[in-house]
Amino acid sequence: MKCEIKKADCESYIGEVVSEKIDLTFLDPPFNQNKEYLSHNDDMSSSEYWSWMRRICGLVYKHTSKGGAIYFMQREKNTNSVLDSLKSTGWEFQNLIIWRKKTSAVPGAKRFGKHYQIIAFFTKGKSPRVFNRLRIDPPLLQNQKHIRQNGIYITDVWDDIRELTSGYFAGGEPLRFKNGERVHRQQSPIKLLTRIILSSSNVGDLVFDPFAGTGTTLIVANQLKRRSLGIEVDQTNVNFIKDRIKEEREVDNIFKFRNEYINTKNLKNIWPFDEEFEKTGFTLQEHLFKKNVKHTNLC
Repeated sequence: MKCEIKKADCESYIGEVVSEKIDLTFLDPPFNQNKEYLSHNDDMSSSEYWSWMRRICGLVYKHTSKGGAIYFMQREKNTNSVLDSLKSTGWEFQNLIIWRKKTSAVPGAKRFGKHYQIIAFFTKGKSPRVFNRLRIDPPLLQNQKHIRQNGIYITDVWDDIRELTSGYFAGGEPLRFKNGERVHRQQSPIKLLTRIILSSSNVGDLVFDPFAGTGTTLIVANQLKRRSLGIEVDQTNVNFIKDRIKEEREVDNIFKFRNEYINTKNLKNIWPFDEEFEKTGFTLQEHLFKKNVKHTNLC
């Protein structure tokens, strides 16, 4: 299964090298907040930045299969610019997803605290080539008394996925240097990418990430049996991604989320699994121990 990371400037690479049709893109670029990047200027003028985003959206559109999807994640204050970047380059609107984070809101002195990011879901053409209607079963609210038999369909408000907060509150998922500092401060959680890839792709589809960061999109796509291609300009990040692909970390294993989608009708088709594992009833650690497997190559 293709699971590939390329060190390159994404705009040049998409325009000159990409030959396969892309089925799903996760677009999570630097947010132009003057953050420290080793290989990127995150303090561009607003006009320069959004001109760049429109070019990226246009290039991805050109190389996307009919009905293919793009999920563009950004800050809530940039919603209009995100929508304009996609609409002006041919993409068709499907949803504006509100990712409400399970962490404390960022306080504001003159306005309400910020507690979410937006994820714009668009497709190439009016109808998605793939849209898997996922069902989950969140905890009942206090005013809800009856247990759901089949869960509920996921809506455009995602409030059950925790962001990877700063410091060590995010646990072991963020990649870190030996001194404990994060390799990349804006790493997206594997749970978020699991939902996006499950929703808008099928087994064997090509998933693309033009700002690969620490490779989360590739790691999740490969476990879901999708082909994947990531582009990353920073060599340090590329090195970490290659190591992450080569040796599976237990914390990256997405099987722990599978039961959350158990009420999805076609789950076995869109999320291939190890039947031997499921029959045993063991935990992941017990399963790997029984098979005497400590590390498994993802690609």
